[in-house]
Amino acid sequence: MSQSPSASSTTASAAYSERLRLPWWLWLAGLAAATLVAVEIWMGGAGVRAWLPFAVLLPAAVAGLAWLGRIRVAVADGELRVDDARLPVRFVADAIALDAEGRREVLGVGADPLAFVVQRPWISGAVQVVLDDPADPTPFWVVSSRHPVELAEAILAARQSTN
Repeated sequence: MSQSPSASSTTASAAYSERLRLPWWLWLAGLAAATLVAVEIWMGGAGVRAWLPFAVLLPAAVAGLAWLGRIRVAVADGELRVDDARLPVRFVADAIALDAEGRREVLGVGADPLAFVVQRPWISGAVQVVLDDPADPTPFWVVSSRHPVELAEAILAARQSTN
């Protein structure tokens, strides 16, 4: 007889989880822009031109906006997971929470071109994860987060528990 994992055991494995969703006002702006373009194409035309722009552009806008907000950031099972990328926490030297100014400085003019960056402009905070892996030329990761302090703490706690 097999047992399914309980809710407490599945949530205990995820130390941190966040989805980088779009704010409501970006959804509103995207749908308004798609509607405006559909109205411009329609311009009082009859037949197919009356409904096709709305039938194509509005669902395309919804799909595009949903795609932009798909990224999930998680610390679980000894890994930092950012969308499809996986980083074992044993290679983490440090995790630094960044505010908007710190993120701007790290990703600004002097940014390292080898850094792994998942940045969402509508999210002001980020975490810089400094790597300690001689086989990897990537010096650090920069990951957007609405709760950068909690994410950095979860990464460092996961690193401590694997050592």
